[in-house]
Amino acid sequence: MPLLELVGVTKSFGRHRVLDGVTFPVERGEVVGVIGPSGSGKSTLLRVLIGLERLEDGRVVLDGIPIDYGDRARLRAARDRMAIVFQSYNLFQNMTALDNVTIAPARVKRREPRTVRADAERLLTRVGLADKLGAYPDELSGGQQQRVAIARALAMQPEILLLDEVTSALDPELVTEVLDAIRALARDGMTMLIVSHEIAFVREVATKVVFLDGGRLVEIGSPGKLLEAPDNPRVREFMGKILRR
Repeated sequence: MPLLELVGVTKSFGRHRVLDGVTFPVERGEVVGVIGPSGSGKSTLLRVLIGLERLEDGRVVLDGIPIDYGDRARLRAARDRMAIVFQSYNLFQNMTALDNVTIAPARVKRREPRTVRADAERLLTRVGLADKLGAYPDELSGGQQQRVAIARALAMQPEILLLDEVTSALDPELVTEVLDAIRALARDGMTMLIVSHEIAFVREVATKVVFLDGGRLVEIGSPGKLLEAPDNPRVREFMGKILRR
C-alpha cells in the first residue's frame, strides 16, 4: 500500500483548470521529483495535498485512508503527518534560528520544552547550522535561512516532506548548501515530493519523476527513463530545451 496516493486530483481557479485528474502513488521512503513548465500546476499540487488550496475533485489517500479536507480535525491529523517548505523562508525575524525551529512543536504540539530544544539543536546540526543556533534571520544568508526553514518543518516530525522550489529564490552559489541538506534527508529515507527546476538535482536524488503540463500528468517514470529517454513528445521537447541551456 502506498504511503500517499493521489487519485484524480483536480483543482480550478475560476475557469482555469490548474490540476486535471492527477493520479500517482508515493511509496514510503520514495523521493518524487515534480517537474514541468511554469504554470503546469506543480506548486498548486503541493498546496492541495496539505490543504492550503481546496481539493475540487478526486481524492488524496494517506496510509490507506482518504483525507477529508472538509473536516478540520481530520485535516489537522493529516497535516500532522506532512510538512511543507516554500521558496520564501517565512522565518520570524525577531527570533533566533533555534527559536524559529522550537516554536511550532512547543506551542502547537505542546511537546516538552527541553525535548523540543534538544530536537531543534539536533535538526539544525543536521542541516549544517550547529554554529548558528543563536543567529537571527538577518544575520544569515539566504541558503542558511532556507535550511532553518527545512529544520523547522522537520521539527514537526512529518512522515512526508513537501518542498516547493526551495532553491529558486537563492543566489546560485547558495543553492548547493540547501541541496546538500535535501540529499542527506533522502539518504535517511525521508519521503519527499520535490517541486524543482534543478533537473540535475532531480535526476540525482529522485526515485521517481512526475512531469506535469497544463495541469495534467503527462508522464511518470524513473529519473533515467523520463529525463533521458522520455516516451511523450511533450516531455522530449521540454527536456531538449532544458539541455540546450
